[in-house]
Amino acid sequence: MRILLKGVTKAFGHVTAVDRATLEIADGELFTLLGPSGCGKTTLLRLAAGFYAPDAGEIWFGERRVDALRPYERNIGMVFQNYALWPHMTVRANITYGLRLRKLDAATVARRLQEGLAKVNLAGLEARYPGQLSGGQQQRVALARALVLNPDILLLDEPLSNLDAKIRVQVRAEIRKLQQALGITTIYVTHDQEEALSLSDRVAVMRDGRVLQLASPKTLYERPANRFVADFVGTNNLIPGVCRGLVEGGATAETAIGPVRGLPSPGLAPGDRCVLAVRPENVALGTGQENVFDGVLPSGASVRVTFPASAALTLPDD
Repeated sequence: MRILLKGVTKAFGHVTAVDRATLEIADGELFTLLGPSGCGKTTLLRLAAGFYAPDAGEIWFGERRVDALRPYERNIGMVFQNYALWPHMTVRANITYGLRLRKLDAATVARRLQEGLAKVNLAGLEARYPGQLSGGQQQRVALARALVLNPDILLLDEPLSNLDAKIRVQVRAEIRKLQQALGITTIYVTHDQEEALSLSDRVAVMRDGRVLQLASPKTLYERPANRFVADFVGTNNLIPGVCRGLVEGGATAETAIGPVRGLPSPGLAPGDRCVLAVRPENVALGTGQENVFDGVLPSGASVRVTFPASAALTLPDD
């Protein structure tokens, strides 16, 4: 199911949570909204779900405009950050809750339950209660509850934030594998850049209610559109400078460490102030005058040394 959000805006009082957001999500795509807390990513997800009505703009699912429809009229599956499981209901009752609300016959409910349990590897745990499950198992129950409805679109609001690091990586891989197998259009919300880059077909980076860049994970990492994206996604060395010239496929900037050539951002012109972003893995050690730094490493496995870069530097082997 293709999704189109066109000029969507949502304000709460004097605060604009989403500001004229336009996104087009392809059928079967896993699309991630990435950004810091308060950037508007969850609000945008809730607008797509129908929990909020937009103040302006349009929301389309396929050929159907849905911004005036209630959530249950949109045929979506939603997984909340806190899972929202009924603590007094068994796994069976939680997963089939939506099916029973739709008054499906018992045979259909039983069949979809077994299909849902198999998809998330929870077969045999139907009689347990949420309090008897691990965090990863609770997350799977919430995912199965969404999938048994056979939704056109799956919406995931930071579903891994309550899991420990090791389980988070495992469940993340399971979500991606399941999404690809089902071919279901998915919007995934997270503030974790590693999640976004490893899971997604495309990522939209948000800040202050606006989409700053929309690109594939590779493009986002290698060609950030602005300083915020460069600083937020991955680790970068940010070097201020002034653009001195543009040549085909590159630009030259004057910096405190001398002239540097790199890939220009759109709209950059000679004389403009700029910031060069250099990934640590793209730094190569060269030969030159020896530099010695004295210090004590009191604890930990690594140390970060910061120094003014006014000339070419050679770092010691260890």
